Amino acid sequence: MKIEQLYTGCLAEAAYYIESEGEAAIIDPLRETSPYLEMAKENGAKIKYIFETHFHADFVSGHVDLAKETGAKIVFGPTATTSFQSHIATNGEEFKIGKLTIKVLHTPGHTPESSTYLLLDENGKEHAIFSGDTLFIGDVGRPDLAIKSDLTKEDLAGLLFDSLREKIMTLPDDVIVYPAHGAGSACGKNMSKETFDTLGHQKEVNYALQNMTKEAFVKEVTEGILPPPQYFPKNAMLNKSGYQSVNEVVSKGSRALKLDEFKQFIKDGALVIDTRAAQDFNKGFVPNSLFIGIQGGFAVWLGTLVEDINQPIVFIANTDKAEEVALRAARVGYDNVLGHLTGGISTWTNAGEPVETITSIQPEEFAKRTTERVVLDVRKPGEYEAEHVENAKLFSLDFIRSNMDELDKNQEYFVHCKGGYRSMIASSILKANGIENIVEVIGGMDAILKTDAPITAFVCPSTL
Repeated sequence: MKIEQLYTGCLAEAAYYIESEGEAAIIDPLRETSPYLEMAKENGAKIKYIFETHFHADFVSGHVDLAKETGAKIVFGPTATTSFQSHIATNGEEFKIGKLTIKVLHTPGHTPESSTYLLLDENGKEHAIFSGDTLFIGDVGRPDLAIKSDLTKEDLAGLLFDSLREKIMTLPDDVIVYPAHGAGSACGKNMSKETFDTLGHQKEVNYALQNMTKEAFVKEVTEGILPPPQYFPKNAMLNKSGYQSVNEVVSKGSRALKLDEFKQFIKDGALVIDTRAAQDFNKGFVPNSLFIGIQGGFAVWLGTLVEDINQPIVFIANTDKAEEVALRAARVGYDNVLGHLTGGISTWTNAGEPVETITSIQPEEFAKRTTERVVLDVRKPGEYEAEHVENAKLFSLDFIRSNMDELDKNQEYFVHCKGGYRSMIASSILKANGIENIVEVIGGMDAILKTDAPITAFVCPSTL
């Protein structure tokens, strides 16, 4: 028996490779098929099944392409409907992988079709569950992401309560929990950085598995959820209806463009995304560019900030990163990437084309400039509430476009996040929207806390 977790940090997503006696199954694959094909080839195995725990909202899954390339059967849980050929399993249905058995446990709650796959070993013993977004390490899936459902989030939370207690918590404590996501994913609100655990330990530490009424559970899992990124329902529909070949998308998206082609695409409405490091971007960039560095949460922020999933995109990148940029965009369904400028920003500047810049300062200088400054903290509400620069305004990057009219174009703004990545994204958006007087703080809150800048910190109310 072979089980391998393939964890992709930028999406906080876990896919799984299971193998026995030359037969393999893939659970919740990312869109690119090569990792799974190569793994099967190295082990001399044939991929027999592709199991999907649900219609993923935060990424485009690789089930359609992988099935075409391998002949494997795509399996979804009960109530799922797809526009492509798939097997809709029944609750309790079993599938054989060599000497192993995978049993379907229908666990609605995160979505109506959500299912957990129980792995039985060669002796028929319960070994592990692949819980998708039903059960995370330290959390459970949010119940507000179902597409085209008549069920409310409260209805789904109630179903999740039953699924956990009737299908999951009745399993032996030594069963290993393998979830679809870890910390950083927007599919839950309190996920651990750990990517697997025993069910017994989760029964002890996971708030959602504690002894409580259904009413208390529903309240707990539905409160404090930030609105999902706008691309989530679009990805879920792609996973339900199918999509273009990822190889074709990446091939088109990583094409090197001559300067005239690049400029023509911009003239025709293409958005320029600059994927370099933040402190390279700020020194000179194509006017109206959106900064989203490839060395960060590129796909998530692309999906969050670019509302039209069909928006034509051209990008600036180091040549060796071009294919990676196109692939990461495709992972969240942005298939209309048209290529990158040959030679990068130097080609643009050497041709005498105009550039814009953003001023960045060290945190020590920021700490000194306290008189009448206006600070925009672009972190998430929870980060801001825990501690923030005194008198800073919460201006979360997640919702920046809807709050733009709150800003005065004649005002100078100091912008920071946690470490300097989100603040440069925010600064590029502000700049493109006519907010010229921007000062970005290098290193963000992590660096500011090491200075004498005044901080307002959350104080836990006394229980005495």
